[in-house]
Amino acid sequence: MTAAPSASTSTAATSPGGAATGYRPGRTRRLRVGAVRQVRRRRTQLTLGFLVLLPFILLLAFELGSDGSDNRSGTLVDLATTSGANFTTFTLFATTGFLLVVIVALFFGDTVASEASWSSLRYLLAAPVPRSRLLAQKAIVSSLLSLLAMFLLPAVALGVGVVFYGSGDALSPAGESTPFGDAVGRLALAVLYLAVHLSWVAMLALLLSVTTDAPLGAVGGTVLLSILSQILDSITALGDLRIYLPTHYAFAWADLLGGDIVWGEMTRGAFSAVCYAAVFGLLAWRRFTTKDITS
Repeated sequence: MTAAPSASTSTAATSPGGAATGYRPGRTRRLRVGAVRQVRRRRTQLTLGFLVLLPFILLLAFELGSDGSDNRSGTLVDLATTSGANFTTFTLFATTGFLLVVIVALFFGDTVASEASWSSLRYLLAAPVPRSRLLAQKAIVSSLLSLLAMFLLPAVALGVGVVFYGSGDALSPAGESTPFGDAVGRLALAVLYLAVHLSWVAMLALLLSVTTDAPLGAVGGTVLLSILSQILDSITALGDLRIYLPTHYAFAWADLLGGDIVWGEMTRGAFSAVCYAAVFGLLAWRRFTTKDITS
C-alpha cells in the first residue's frame, strides 16, 4: 500500500497559489531570448540586408540615369543628387508609403501567427508563459526590430550620399537651404515621426497576427488596408473626412524640409496614429488573452 505524500513534500512542490515553487511569471520568455531568436531568423536577416542594399540600388539608378545636369531646384527626385542629405530625404520619401509599411507589418504580423503556424504557441503557453507577457515581449522585440530597420535605412543612405554627393546644404523643393548639420537633425526627427506614425500599422498587424494562424494573412491584410487607406485619401471628394484616415499624415514629416519647421501636421499625425494604435493594441490584447489556443 503506497503512503500518501507528506504535507512537507506537497508544500515544497507548490506554492499557496497552486503554482510550482520558484515559478515567477516575470522570468519567463526573457526579452533577450526572443530578440536573439528573431535576429537569427532568415527573414530578419534578409530584410535588414535589403535595407542596407537599397541606397546602393538607388545610387546606381541615379548614376545610370544621370544626364549630367546640376539640378538645384524642382522635385525631391531632381534634388536627390545635390547632397547626401537630399539623397537621404529622397530615400525616406520613396519608402514611406509602402516599403516601411511592409517592414513594420512583417515584424509585427509574423510575431504570433508564426508560432501558431509552427504549432508551438500552445507549448509556449503551457510552459507556462502568461499570455499578456508573451504578447508584450513579442511586441517589444518587434518594435526594436522595426526601429532598427527605420534608422538603418536613412543611416546607410546618408553615408552613401555623403560619399558620392558630398555634405553640402540640403535644398527643399521651394529653394530653401538648410546646413548639413541641421539637415541631419531634421532627418532624425523625420524618422522619429515615422516611428510614431507607423505605430498604427504595428498594432493592426499584431491584431491580425493574434486573429489568424497564417503569418502571410496578417502581414498581407495590414498592407492591403494601408493601401486602401491611401487610395481613399487620394479621393478629394471625401473632403475633410480624409483626415480621419490613418495614412493621411504619412508624409507630414516633409514639413521639416523647409526653413522654418511647421509642427501642426506632424502633431495631428502623431495623435491620430497613437489613437489608432491604442485601439488596435487593446483589441489585440483582448483577443489573445481570451481566445482558445489550439495550435
